[in-house]
Amino acid sequence: MSEAAPGADHSARRRRDWNGVSAVIAALIGLLALLVSGYTAWLQHQQVRAQVWPYIESGLSQSGRYVLLANKGVGPARIETVQMFVDGKPQPDWNSILAALGLKFDPLPPYSTVGGIVIPAGSLVQQLAIRDEAQFRQFDPLYRRIDVAVCYCSTLGDCWQLDERETDSLKQRRQVTQCPRSAEDFRQ
Repeated sequence: MSEAAPGADHSARRRRDWNGVSAVIAALIGLLALLVSGYTAWLQHQQVRAQVWPYIESGLSQSGRYVLLANKGVGPARIETVQMFVDGKPQPDWNSILAALGLKFDPLPPYSTVGGIVIPAGSLVQQLAIRDEAQFRQFDPLYRRIDVAVCYCSTLGDCWQLDERETDSLKQRRQVTQCPRSAEDFRQ
C-alpha cells in the first residue's frame, strides 16, 4: 500500500470545496438571470398594454349637433355593450330616449349601432345626429338627463366599464374582467 503525500488529501478537499462554491454561484447567477428575464417580460407586457389602451367618453357635439362616443385613448376600443338611461331608467333605443325626454321628432336618419364595433384611437362615432337646428335646441338642455354605460375592451382583451350614472367621478370608470350582457343593452 502506498501512502499519499501529507498535503495531497488537504488539497483535494480544498479543490472539492471550490467546485461546490462554483456550482452554488453558477446556480445563483442562473436564478438571478431568470428573475431579471421574467421582470423584463412583465415590463414589456405593461408597455404593450399602455400602447393599446383605449379610453371611451360620451358626449354631445355642439358644432355637429350629434351624440357621440369618442376614443381618447392610444389604442383601438372594441365596444362590447352599451346601455342608455334617461333619468336612471334604461332605454332600448333612440325613439324611447326621445319619448322619455318628451321630444316628438324622428331621429331617422342617421343613428348608429355602436355595440360590437371598433373605434380607432383618436376617432369618434356619431350615435345620433340631429340635423334640424330647432330640434337640436330642444334636445341640447335635456341631454344631461341621459347617462351612458359602455363596456369596451383593448386589443389585448383588457376591459373597462364606463358608467355615467355613478356620481363619484373616480368610480365612473373601472376595469372589469369581462363585459356583462344585459336585457337592458341598447339596440340602436
